[in-house]
Amino acid sequence: METLSSQEFPGAGRPPEEGQPAAGSRCRVVAQQLLAAVLLLGLLLGCPVLLVYLLRSCGPGLCDSPVCRGLLAQSLASRNASAAPCADFFSFACGKAGGTGNPFQALAEENKRRLRGVLEALGSQHPGSGEEKAFRFYSSCMDTDAIEAAGAGPLRQVIEELGGWRISGNWTSLDFNRTLRLLMSQYDHFPFFKAYLGPHPTPPHEPVIQIDQPEFDVPFNQEQEQKIYAQIMREYLAYLNRLGTLLGGDPVAVQPYASWSISFTSQLVQFLRPPAQRAQGKPFQVVTIDQLQDLAPAIDWLSCLQATFTPMSLSSSQLVVVHDLDYLKNMSRLVEEQLLTHRDFLQSHMIFSLVGTLSPALDSQFQKARRSLSEKLRELTEQPPMPAHQQWLKCVEETGTFFEPTLEPLFVREVFSPGTRSAAMELFTAIKDALIARLRRLPWMDEETRKKAQDRVTQLQVKMGPPEQAPEPALVRQEHDDIHLGPSFLQSFLSGVRSRRARMVCSFLRPFPQHRWRVSPWGLSAYYSISDHVLVFPAGLLQPPFFHPGYPRAVNFGAAGSIMARELLHIFSQLLLPGGCPACDTHALQGALLCLEQHYAALPLPSGAPFNGSHTFLEDAADTGALAIALQAYNERLLWRRGEATLPDLDLSPQQLFFLSYAQVMCREPGTQESRGTHSPPVLRVHGPLSSTPAFARHFRCPHGTLMNPSRHCQLW
Repeated sequence: METLSSQEFPGAGRPPEEGQPAAGSRCRVVAQQLLAAVLLLGLLLGCPVLLVYLLRSCGPGLCDSPVCRGLLAQSLASRNASAAPCADFFSFACGKAGGTGNPFQALAEENKRRLRGVLEALGSQHPGSGEEKAFRFYSSCMDTDAIEAAGAGPLRQVIEELGGWRISGNWTSLDFNRTLRLLMSQYDHFPFFKAYLGPHPTPPHEPVIQIDQPEFDVPFNQEQEQKIYAQIMREYLAYLNRLGTLLGGDPVAVQPYASWSISFTSQLVQFLRPPAQRAQGKPFQVVTIDQLQDLAPAIDWLSCLQATFTPMSLSSSQLVVVHDLDYLKNMSRLVEEQLLTHRDFLQSHMIFSLVGTLSPALDSQFQKARRSLSEKLRELTEQPPMPAHQQWLKCVEETGTFFEPTLEPLFVREVFSPGTRSAAMELFTAIKDALIARLRRLPWMDEETRKKAQDRVTQLQVKMGPPEQAPEPALVRQEHDDIHLGPSFLQSFLSGVRSRRARMVCSFLRPFPQHRWRVSPWGLSAYYSISDHVLVFPAGLLQPPFFHPGYPRAVNFGAAGSIMARELLHIFSQLLLPGGCPACDTHALQGALLCLEQHYAALPLPSGAPFNGSHTFLEDAADTGALAIALQAYNERLLWRRGEATLPDLDLSPQQLFFLSYAQVMCREPGTQESRGTHSPPVLRVHGPLSSTPAFARHFRCPHGTLMNPSRHCQLW
């Protein structure tokens, strides 16, 4: 691996805007080389004025390249310099945009804009190639006139294939499991549970079918206020009524079926484990399909799973991983009861949920109904408004989902040069080394656990950008052979759904020497694969404003560096759970956890912001530890690398810029809580770690006792 030998990461051979920040502080190099001599000379000759002049004239330089000017514009658009950093650093970093300038959301859209450019340049490809099919699919999605002209016709055809439904006057009483089998295998739709292939939770982590709780369209969270919950139910009822009438049902006839569907879903929600239990990790059980059939007999498990995971060959003795067996038992009992008395209502429930899933591929009336529901639910749950609907954005997302193997190398070529990969690896190495050093000093960790943890970090593989080995072109072509386009966009969409599911199953069955990526290169989700002991950072994440080889080090370490450190710490989250580290000093560990819990509980929140520390403590611990690790790595680089730069017009030192860069990654609506409650609201994600960091108070000169410089600091990692 190359070493850092410049202002930032390696930049030789790149244009000025992609290389090093402008080193206005190059005289510091001379100062470092002559410091000992000058100090001796100053002491001997009594010339301290010379030293003062030399050091003052060698302050941080300004990065004035185009890429830094772009970063500066983004930072100024978010930062509210009138806010007092020691009293409210979240407002200082994010307040100018009202806290709503979500950098992840902005980067995700920018990546899709780049992918759009790739797609629109594919028009002259060889007929039948993956590139040509991707272009035709995207063009078909953008042809809204044709989609509007088809109306609900293609969807009615799908419903007829499933047996129809009573509310439109055309219904055939088909076998319940036949309909469910079709939904799972042909439409990738799971109305009562979720089934997927994934690594076994325990070594050697072989691929296995896993059965989990379903994902519902609506936030059926019964911990909400009764008034809000009732309003959500009313909005969802209005939405289902709208779907029924769009498909030809009489409004009076639709109403009881829509009401029954909501009642049925509410009963299913009652069977889910409480959020507090889910936050503590998912207990799982390994059973055979035959045993699962006895425990949850309403579902024909073997036939449904065999159809869904073809070409796997399943038998009743096949082992599956079940993540919530109690839910499946209760779900099965409820389904059996309804099959005896409300078979047609159960059929309609499955149709309702499928139509909601297919909404993106339908005409504008269905899309408007779905969008209206989403907007009202976000308003009721106090989430920021949805961005304005843009057809190109939806079409890029769907084309990228179905044609990812074809589009991956084209996108990566646009955004992720070998120099960027090398620079990102340099940054990760610095973060990893800092974590290993910190593990040596943890007071709660025993020596054996410490050694194992250090070995796990040392042995970890990290993947940056795209996979190192691109799939064979022939393999890529073969993966898209089963996508058949037309005559309607819905039929093209469903063909893509089936192709993608088959591709995922085959990828698990095919011998593969390296890690299989589970994220698209334009995605933003870094993840850790427990089965391969691999940490993955997609190319789409390692982009401005989080990372660029030409940024000042402070920005890269504060933003991308803290993201990398957070993902590293997730590898060890299990140690913090009860009984997760039996050999550790339990008293010291519990003391550090209690300190962190009390620290977060004492921080003020925006009015009405949701927060439950028992649900978020693992992520709070990762946030706080990630900042400490990234800061240590940055400080160590300052000791060994010449020069440092900051951004003009911010009046911030490099260290202050580091903390600002960390905070601006978290800019969101202040009261929101993400990822189903596993993360604290953004205000706490900024104030919690920063106020636990003495260096922050020192560099911003925060008086003792202010919000950002409390009397007590917590150190867990």
